[in-house]
Amino acid sequence: MARITGSWLSGPAAEPGGSAAEGYRGEQFGLPERGAGSVAGMGRRVVAVFLDWMIAVGISALIVRGVNANLPLLIWFVTGIAAVTLFGFTPGQYFARLRVGRIEGPVPVGFVRALARQALLVFVIPALFTDADGRGMHDRATGTVLVRSR
Repeated sequence: MARITGSWLSGPAAEPGGSAAEGYRGEQFGLPERGAGSVAGMGRRVVAVFLDWMIAVGISALIVRGVNANLPLLIWFVTGIAAVTLFGFTPGQYFARLRVGRIEGPVPVGFVRALARQALLVFVIPALFTDADGRGMHDRATGTVLVRSR
């Protein structure tokens, strides 16, 4: 039993003489290393989420004319699903020059993936843990990737 537990806890075995992070982020998906279509960095992601949140807070303030703790979250959630489903990016991602794409190719993200992605983003934590390709847990779970659009 200790061998089984130890094997999955210790992670994959390293190749002798090889490094764990060969290549660049997004290489295994056929994405470019730099420029349009490359995997977005954490800085742009944070800017995009901040802009989306400020837009949600502003819309919430217009609706209730005061402070409501849950309305901005609901607006952010619905806006994220609708915008990614229809356009492939949220308003904040548009201004940060990002878009959400599918790993399978240049096809729309779709409602179900956008819903699942946004539902995971509500918890914030999945977006903080990225893999070697720079994809958050929410992107890995939905088969998407956040890339630079311009």
